[in-house]
Amino acid sequence: MHDRTTRRFLTGGLLLAGLATGTAQAATWSDTFLGYRYGTQFTEPNNANDVEKHVLQFTHVSGYSLGQNFLNLDVLQSDAADPTEFGGDTGATEAYLTYRHQLHYGKLFGEPLAFGPVKEVALTGGFDLNTKNTEFAPRKRMLVVGPTLKFDVPRGFVDLSVFYAREWNHCGLDACGAPGNRNRISFDPYYQISLAWGLPFEAGPLPMKFQGFYNYNGEKGDDYFGVATEPEQLMRASLMLDVGQLAWGEENQLWAGVGYEYWRNKFGNHDKPGVDTDAPTFQLEWHF
Repeated sequence: MHDRTTRRFLTGGLLLAGLATGTAQAATWSDTFLGYRYGTQFTEPNNANDVEKHVLQFTHVSGYSLGQNFLNLDVLQSDAADPTEFGGDTGATEAYLTYRHQLHYGKLFGEPLAFGPVKEVALTGGFDLNTKNTEFAPRKRMLVVGPTLKFDVPRGFVDLSVFYAREWNHCGLDACGAPGNRNRISFDPYYQISLAWGLPFEAGPLPMKFQGFYNYNGEKGDDYFGVATEPEQLMRASLMLDVGQLAWGEENQLWAGVGYEYWRNKFGNHDKPGVDTDAPTFQLEWHF
């Protein structure tokens, strides 16, 4: 990935973020924040070294008359253990954009589709985009669509989705794929099971929340080298303290806490270094 590609990607992501924020005036509710994550035990496929990363995050979620929107942009800066395509002491920079849109059955037809512990059913669609300035030069493009079960919890939310997923990507290595088509790959369609949650609670006098997501991706055919992919698991979870409420009485403004990233068979890779991650993180969120 060249710097120009990075700028275009980030510009597009920020425009989408601006559009999402701009719709908040018509929203029935919304929450927007800037976040920061830091850890020293991240990993990358075919890299036996632990990677230190600083992650800047922009997240917007809002509800409106027919459903809700979710947008997240992560900008990840690695240390020299994960070098750029030019090598040297400069670590790689990655941008990863996620967007999901839910249409709620009850808002479309006047009465929620509820059963058992499920309070509502939604149809969810969206996309993921990424780019990274390593020699591999990934450019992920993924579309997802499928039903979401929204569970009835006392506070917060728990959503379980089953998606049909289709992914396209890029490889900048000479060894990738067949001659003339080495830079592009279209993976087989696969299913994704996605669990997302945000659960506020009190631990004595401490206002806290437990939040995160877990994705299970099925096999998606062969990779760039003709090797069969295996199922992939990714979980990011965090336990956060509402520091702003404790320090100056402002709820849901400044949160601080610790998190954990669990990743197995990263990108469907297996039987090679760096495909499994166990990374504790320090995290901050500033809501506005």
